[in-house]
Amino acid sequence: MNSDNGYTDHIVAVLVHNNPGVLSKVTSLVTRRGFNIDSISAGPTRQNDMFRLTIVVKGDDRSIEQIQKQLYKIIDVVKVVPINKNRMAGREICLIKVKASGKERHEMLQIISVFKANVVDVGTNGFIVEITGDSDKIDSFLALLEPHQIIDVARTGIVAMNRWDNPYN
Repeated sequence: MNSDNGYTDHIVAVLVHNNPGVLSKVTSLVTRRGFNIDSISAGPTRQNDMFRLTIVVKGDDRSIEQIQKQLYKIIDVVKVVPINKNRMAGREICLIKVKASGKERHEMLQIISVFKANVVDVGTNGFIVEITGDSDKIDSFLALLEPHQIIDVARTGIVAMNRWDNPYN
C-alpha cells in the first residue's frame, strides 16, 4: 500500500531462536530506526526451538534493506526473508464481536456466508465471527458489519510466505 510520504508497506519474515527477550530485541531494533511496526505476528515453527516473526513496516526500499542487515546483528536471528507483496501467499485472521437481534441476525448470517466467515460464538445479543483472508477482504467485511454495531475486533496481522516460484524463498 502506498502512503502520502512515498513509503510503502514492507513485509519481512524473521526466523529466530525461541529465547527470552528475542521479540523485544527485534521490535526495539526496528523502532530505534524510526519505523512504526504496522503489524507483527509470531509463532512457533516445526522446530521447537525456533519462532517465525512476520513484520509489516512502512519505509522506502533502502531503509528496509538496512533493517534487514541490522536484524542479522541480533544473535538469535537465524534468517531474514523479504516477502514480495506481488508474489506471496498471505492471510490474516480477525474475530469480530457484533450485536445482532431479531431480523438483523438473518441479514448478518447472509453476509457471513457470502464472505465465507464462521460464527464461533452465539449469544442472545449477537455473534462472534471469525474471518480469514487478505487485509482488503477483512476491511470490506468490517465495513459491511459497521451498521450492526461492532463491539470488539481482534486482528492477528498478516502471516505471509513467498510463493514457490519466488526468487526470495
